[in-house]
Amino acid sequence: MTGDPLFADGFDWVVLAILVAKAVIGFTIVVVGVIFMIWFERKVVADMQNRIGPNRAGRWGLGQTLADGIKLIFKEDLKPDRADKPVFRLAPYLSVVPAFLTFTIVPIGGVFTGGNDGGVELFGRRTWMQVADPPVGVLFLLAMSSIAVYGIMLAGWSSGSKYPLLGSVRATAQMVSYEAALGLSVVAVVLLSGSLSTHDIVAAQAGSIFDWNVIATAAVPFVVFCVAATAELNRPPFDLVEAEQELVGGFHTEYSSIRFGMFYLAEFMNTITMSAIIVTLFLGGPAGPVLFGPPLIWGTLWFTLKLLVFLFIFVWLRATLPRYRYDQLMDLGWKRLIPLSLGWLLVIGAISIGRDAGWNRPLTLVGAFSLGVISWAALIGAMRVAKLRRGGDEFGELSTATERVG
Repeated sequence: MTGDPLFADGFDWVVLAILVAKAVIGFTIVVVGVIFMIWFERKVVADMQNRIGPNRAGRWGLGQTLADGIKLIFKEDLKPDRADKPVFRLAPYLSVVPAFLTFTIVPIGGVFTGGNDGGVELFGRRTWMQVADPPVGVLFLLAMSSIAVYGIMLAGWSSGSKYPLLGSVRATAQMVSYEAALGLSVVAVVLLSGSLSTHDIVAAQAGSIFDWNVIATAAVPFVVFCVAATAELNRPPFDLVEAEQELVGGFHTEYSSIRFGMFYLAEFMNTITMSAIIVTLFLGGPAGPVLFGPPLIWGTLWFTLKLLVFLFIFVWLRATLPRYRYDQLMDLGWKRLIPLSLGWLLVIGAISIGRDAGWNRPLTLVGAFSLGVISWAALIGAMRVAKLRRGGDEFGELSTATERVG
């Protein structure tokens, strides 16, 4: 691929107008999506708990999110006396801006079947249905995910209070722990697609459902990415960042008014964005069959339907699963997901090398899978031995202390 064809004839005022229009449309989609997502989550959770949910503002309660947003805007903006004022004001933007910028690299439409490249005509210029398609789109995704950590850390540190600081330290440790597993699962997709461009990754999956990366990678990186993304988003059952019974409200305890609203906006915006990324990397994005009518509408329709499935799954998890203990959260990230994603990446790499070198395909698959199973079994065995030894040492220390007290 050669990148967005919008720049094929150089840069002029028409190209600038198209870029501005795409940015405005993308931002509008995200903001309207957040308003819908908040209402959708409250309604679905209420239905699962045999409640009515919001039903006062607007028909079916659709205006409740807008009413809450207006209330937050006009509330008093409090600033703690001990807060670092410039950093305190900057932190919410470091959470909101990366969430939107991540969405800019997501293809939300286009026809990718029948040899089409997903392009559309705007003002006589051909372009992709995404705000931007940098050649290092996947690296841009990981960079924005890392920058969001700074918003949370600086929010807690700049508040001048110990509870937000503890909440931000916990949040940072959680996000950094799952960043490695998330990155390794993405590398598996890049290895198969041969490109860092999100448009190219979607185009590589456009042949049939068997070309989707969720199937091509045997679903393991897909599962790892979904679990790691849930932890990155601080969504249940990994919402220990906002464990109210322990940390009051977490890193944003001292925030109020629109600044608290920006953290709230970023949380739901990230949920939509990460669901869109999952659809793009593993489920073909807007790729799908054209059944009847104008072909252009089907790409956006398939993308929207896939996105709604994952949004519902996030809400479903929130309504059903209990919160993890923090030691369980860290064990899952460091001792389970990272070894699993790294081992599976090596398996996929071995299969890819064997395919390019002309090795016997069945033997390559069996050998790579067997090596992965043996490595995983060895890791589990080593972890169990370490746990038993650690338990024995703790018991010995406890017995010695008891004897000394006696």
